[in-house]
Amino acid sequence: MNPQPLITTTEAVDKAFYVIFGISGVSLLGITVAMVYLVWRYNRKREPVPISQKDHNVWLEVTWTIIPSILVMVMFWYGWEGYLSLRRIPDNAIPVQGSARMWSWLFTYENGKTSDKLYVPVGQPVYVRLTSEDVLHAFYVPAFRVKRDCVPGMETYAWFVAEEPGSYDLFCAEYCGIAHSAMITTVEAIPAAEFAGWLAEKPTATTAGKDLLQKHGCLGCHSLDGSPMVGPSFEGIGGRQVIVASNGETRTLTSDRAYLKKSILEPEADIVEGSPPAMPSYAGRIPEEELTEDHGENAEDEHACTEPFAGDLDVSQWILAFPAASEDGDQATEGAPNGRAFVANGNHQFYGFENLG
Repeated sequence: MNPQPLITTTEAVDKAFYVIFGISGVSLLGITVAMVYLVWRYNRKREPVPISQKDHNVWLEVTWTIIPSILVMVMFWYGWEGYLSLRRIPDNAIPVQGSARMWSWLFTYENGKTSDKLYVPVGQPVYVRLTSEDVLHAFYVPAFRVKRDCVPGMETYAWFVAEEPGSYDLFCAEYCGIAHSAMITTVEAIPAAEFAGWLAEKPTATTAGKDLLQKHGCLGCHSLDGSPMVGPSFEGIGGRQVIVASNGETRTLTSDRAYLKKSILEPEADIVEGSPPAMPSYAGRIPEEELTEDHGENAEDEHACTEPFAGDLDVSQWILAFPAASEDGDQATEGAPNGRAFVANGNHQFYGFENLG
């Protein structure tokens, strides 16, 4: 465990960096000055005949062996101490499960709350257990000097302390596919009291759909406002005709529930035109009740989702995506579920539609 007083990751890394940088800078300056002097002093024009006939100098050889060795050991010591500080988890650290997948992050807290952003209390150590659902990723927060690989089938970890409130960039620092550069989220450092309130919040009818999209990484590939990403935007796609490539043939399909469910479980079966075949299969990754379970009074009608549900939400009944913009440019309220189904399509696409037949 990290000894008291607490040495933060920022302090540990910065100390090692400044020591190594300082020694390297002084060494560079000394070597450069000596080199320039010797080039000038023993230039052939000044000394056409060598002054000394000595072929070695024991004390000079000992000096340039011992001094660099000491400097290297000093750099090693500070680097090792910094590394140990990164590996020692403080006793009072808040545990969070961090999951990386193409191409988004999911953070799960002890009470089951999930978020695609990492919310942390200011001044409190946070211990993030890291895993990957698919390929190699890397958890990298420059502001806190932490970078750790997320390896499929293996749990790693990182910890840090946010000493000041703010929003800090969190990157994936390992190339992981076509949307690697877009795999960015933030660490949101907020006061402890505000964090406790956020952690205790329960999903509402207007936020639960987005929470589910974030939970399964859908928003890492698809926008809600029509802006281009890896896959088509969620905006206004429900119920419309989509052009797909199936077994080398192009055909037009309607994004109804059966097609959307197949596209989640078998994304390679129908590739939406203009989108790369980048989505992994979600078979076995999305619980069946979150994929197809019906809720509410109209559960027998697969297209009737006219009221907010009292029970759990599922992927086939809620839609967070905006409908197509109206002629005056207005859009529906974000997260409004009335008269809309929540479904998923083709390359990770989640669409909304009203009373599909």
